[in-house]
Amino acid sequence: MSIPSGTALITGASTGLGAVYADRLARRGHDLILVARGRAQMDELAARLRAETGVAVDVIAADLTNGDDVTRIEQRLADDAGITLFINNAGMSLNGGTLENSAAAVQTIIALNITAAARLAIAAGKAFGARGKGAIVNIASVLALAPEAFEGVYSGSKAFLLNLSQALAANGREKGFHVQAVLPGATRTEIWERSGKDVDAFPAEMVMDAGDLVDAALLGLDRGEEVTIPPLADEGQWDAYQAARLALAPNLSRRDVAARYRVSEAV
Repeated sequence: MSIPSGTALITGASTGLGAVYADRLARRGHDLILVARGRAQMDELAARLRAETGVAVDVIAADLTNGDDVTRIEQRLADDAGITLFINNAGMSLNGGTLENSAAAVQTIIALNITAAARLAIAAGKAFGARGKGAIVNIASVLALAPEAFEGVYSGSKAFLLNLSQALAANGREKGFHVQAVLPGATRTEIWERSGKDVDAFPAEMVMDAGDLVDAALLGLDRGEEVTIPPLADEGQWDAYQAARLALAPNLSRRDVAARYRVSEAV
């Protein structure tokens, strides 16, 4: 597919995958709206991209765990008809395991990874649907498919985003916009250090460079993929997973309890 020309709004744009998306999209000719808490880092990135590419770059400092800040970005998506691409990248992980974190920490990750991500994806979907064009890229994770690995709140939040993406993609097919879920594996970004984890503890062959990840994801978007898993060599494995999941659908809601859950009567 051809990504619509226009402005790309990127959350989590100060570092990591968001900053790489900003660089790559600027070089494709997109004007940018960068959103993150780190104003100084975004200002530096914006100045460099303006100088190197000539695109217009707007910077919005926002904490997306704050509902009022999320509302500001929702409004920008609704009001700015120049926005044709939304990179829903902002996210965090917990420091330690599921049972080792406080209620406040759990509430914060849910606010960012689920509440803000959902509100902004839906706002973009409404705006793009009304305009009949646009693309939404939701940055999920391969952990959406591996809930046993690491802590379950992060992987659960990414499974939520994958589910939301697939539902929005079905809406988008009818209304003229595209939705892509990107599922990175271990990728060398700042999220590891922020959550107290050492990415170098993984075997080197498991950790992807952030630039390689974004380049692959953009190629998947160009191809019109709705789910892109850059580390997965055998696409047939994903196709088989999808087929198995869809095969369950006719059997998941029935009037009668399945025979295997009925108590056998004594003869």
